[in-house]
Amino acid sequence: MKSKTIKVENFEIVLYSEKNEDFISLTDMARYRDSERTNYIIQNWLRTRNAIEFCGLWEQINNPNFKRIEFDAFRNESGSLWKNSQ
Repeated sequence: MKSKTIKVENFEIVLYSEKNEDFISLTDMARYRDSERTNYIIQNWLRTRNAIEFCGLWEQINNPNFKRIEFDAFRNESGSLWKNSQ
């Protein structure tokens, strides 16, 4: 695995490459928001509708066994807990 870093607003973010696949460190990006609680930043981001739609699109492209109907139900529920608590 090869890695390199980029600097964004004085924060270093690691990019990894392996077998023609590229990865970016979510932990490094979350550190920009709160360096002590990166796990919460990522956890909260994964709950957003945009993140869920992104993951669904990634699955459609990369997973030949992706179950679209089940995903649609999951996606439609995204954010509903937050909306109901307002």
